[in-house]
Amino acid sequence: MKLQPVNGRIVVKPSEAKEKTPGGIYLPDTAKEKLQEGEIIAVAEDATDQVVVGDQVIYKDFAGTEVKIEAESYILLTEEDLLAKYETVDKIPD
Repeated sequence: MKLQPVNGRIVVKPSEAKEKTPGGIYLPDTAKEKLQEGEIIAVAEDATDQVVVGDQVIYKDFAGTEVKIEAESYILLTEEDLLAKYETVDKIPD
């Protein structure tokens, strides 16, 4: 199924909370924090041109509308709900 947002909305797949702390302690589901970050899955045609599909973004706490489609969770956001986009860097550039 393809989810296509309308009215300037942006579809974000939220990132999963970390299973283990940096110190090596495993967290139970009840202790995991809800992250306000995720990957953009789809962007409406009339939404912002500052983000594209595949960008990693940080959004406001309690922002947007959560939906579940085929057992996957997504959040529908407006461009005002987005705070920043970022890249994860795992290696030293050449």
